[in-house]
Amino acid sequence: QVQLVESGGGSVPGGGSLRLTCAASGYTVSISCMGWFRQAPGKEREGVAVIYNGGGVTYYADSVKGRFTISQDTAKNTLYLQMNSLKPEDTAMYYCAARVRGGYCVKDPIYFEHWGQGTQVTVSS
Repeated sequence: QVQLVESGGGSVPGGGSLRLTCAASGYTVSISCMGWFRQAPGKEREGVAVIYNGGGVTYYADSVKGRFTISQDTAKNTLYLQMNSLKPEDTAMYYCAARVRGGYCVKDPIYFEHWGQGTQVTVSS
C-alpha cells in the first residue's frame, strides 16, 4: 500500500504562486508514476501534471504549461507542484496520486490507484 499526504494549498490573489507538496509513504518502491490532479466544483477530475517516478520525464495539461512545474525528491519520497502566475480558473481541490502498475504515465485519473486527501487552492481575481 501507498499513502499520500498533500500540503501547501491556500488562498492567493491572481498572479500569485503556491507550492504543493505530497509526501509518500508505505511501499513506495512499487510506484511507477506520480501526478497532480485537480477537481473544481461541478467538474470532472482532470490531470494537471505527471512524472515518471525517478525518471524525470513529465507531461502537463495545456492549461498549465509554462506556469506549473512538477518535480520530485526521490530520496525524500516527496512530490512537488510549483504553481506560478495563478489564475482564478486554477481554483480547485488538488490531489496527489500514485500509479503502481506499469505502462505509460498518462494524465488520466483512472490509471492511478492511490490518492491523497486533497488540498484546496483558491485564486481570487
